[in-house]
Amino acid sequence: MTSPFVHPTAVVDPGAVLGPGCKVWHFCHVMPGARVGAQAVLGQNVYVGGAAIVGARCKIANNVSLYDAVELYDDVFVGPSVVFTNVKTPRAFVSRKHAYAPTIVERGASLGANATIVCGHRLGAYCLIGAGAVVTSDVPPHALFTGVPARWQGWVCRCGARLPEASPDESLRCLECEGVYQLRAGAVITGR
Repeated sequence: MTSPFVHPTAVVDPGAVLGPGCKVWHFCHVMPGARVGAQAVLGQNVYVGGAAIVGARCKIANNVSLYDAVELYDDVFVGPSVVFTNVKTPRAFVSRKHAYAPTIVERGASLGANATIVCGHRLGAYCLIGAGAVVTSDVPPHALFTGVPARWQGWVCRCGARLPEASPDESLRCLECEGVYQLRAGAVITGR
């Protein structure tokens, strides 16, 4: 694999770990202790806190701040200007560094532009968060969440296409890639 690419205007502090082949574009700041996985891409003006983790092959679009206690698993897409928080009750005059609430974004999830992710929640594998949504709860794997506050709107395939309603045998078949899923107890179970 190739060495990481760091644009001359970006700042990668000593102690940050950049995986092979990752790209850090204009005006980014990666703090000491931050971990960025192999082949991840940090778009213009991305901030990665010292206790944040970015998995392999993640794509972080422009103007995103990944604060301490945010963890992105592999293959996550974060759209432009997505907002992550890490404290539920912030005050400028009260230190809350001991009260960071972790946010976990599981493998293959996609977060639309300008979405806000309130801390302390888990976003399931391959979920899709609509543009401008405000996520205030956990999101199941393969779920489509939109709105303010974000609510369940249906299921999405691993390829990102919306899945049609379940058939009588509780199966869902993607019309784009032919992926098959089972619906059990209100959750999507990956099929073949």
